[in-house]
Amino acid sequence: MGPILVIAEVLDSSVRKASLVALGCATRVAQEAGTHFDVLCIGEGASQAAAELGSFGAKRVFVTEIPGGYVCERYLPTVTHLVEQEGHKFVLATATTYGKDLLSRCAAKLKAGLASDVTDVRLSNGSLTFERPMYAGNVFGTLTLNTEVNVATLRQSEFSEAVPQGTTSEQVELPMQAAPLADRVHFLGLEQVASDRPELTDADVVIAGGRALKSSENFKNILEPLADLLGGAIGASRAACDAGYATVDMQVGQTGKVVAPKLYVAVGISGAIQHLAGMKGSKVIVAVNKDKEAPIVQVADYVLAEDLFSAIPALTDALKSAS
Repeated sequence: MGPILVIAEVLDSSVRKASLVALGCATRVAQEAGTHFDVLCIGEGASQAAAELGSFGAKRVFVTEIPGGYVCERYLPTVTHLVEQEGHKFVLATATTYGKDLLSRCAAKLKAGLASDVTDVRLSNGSLTFERPMYAGNVFGTLTLNTEVNVATLRQSEFSEAVPQGTTSEQVELPMQAAPLADRVHFLGLEQVASDRPELTDADVVIAGGRALKSSENFKNILEPLADLLGGAIGASRAACDAGYATVDMQVGQTGKVVAPKLYVAVGISGAIQHLAGMKGSKVIVAVNKDKEAPIVQVADYVLAEDLFSAIPALTDALKSAS
């Protein structure tokens, strides 16, 4: 097996925490295969962000500074050029919106097989084997890619983050390749939700609410004090988002974000299979639900079968008193 390439995600001149799981996977696979891995840091602020990547064991950190926001058509020629030039055989990134968009097109340009949203990567007899969820996580499929180059996006909740190795990687400036298609695409801007809370997919604690909260005001008045006390992020079920109680960026589930915090508190969430697919990897799950037969109860470690409108304020007050 040849060398590995990790595509790091850059936002606001920093490497997103999500990219650390791709680095962790690359470290393990490279050790098992007796090869090395490189990292590509590409985009606006890449030069500054690359400094964060030098201690994770990569042989080289390639840096391509591209002004303006993310436009796949502008990034793609540089990514594929690097893979072809250096002979990388495994290209990977985290399965964020960025990773899934860029790597799917990268696989098409390289005529490479793509394994999307994988939960495990193994090396067997010199070939990579990928595991990925199917039918909302009810079953898992195992596959191999019969192409010279393998491309994969990794589900963030299923892999361990890389840790610094105490080494310093060589940094290599990589010129941006010509991207004529990018002239037809214009980046207008990025709308980010400003919050003092941690990013939902990076948080150690997630307090999630469902349709039983009945209003956006209850999300604010009942869930936010508890989340603030625990330093957690706030999530929501799709039903709550569809009802307008929470914004789409808060949605957890098959069609939302996949999270695996140390503590997940599901408040007034019944636990439809689509929601469970996005959070059942959490280390500890607490369900607050009057319905003892709700599906969320079957996966919860702790269940509080009480009315959420009295239970959550009481829990918040008790935690305040104990702190």
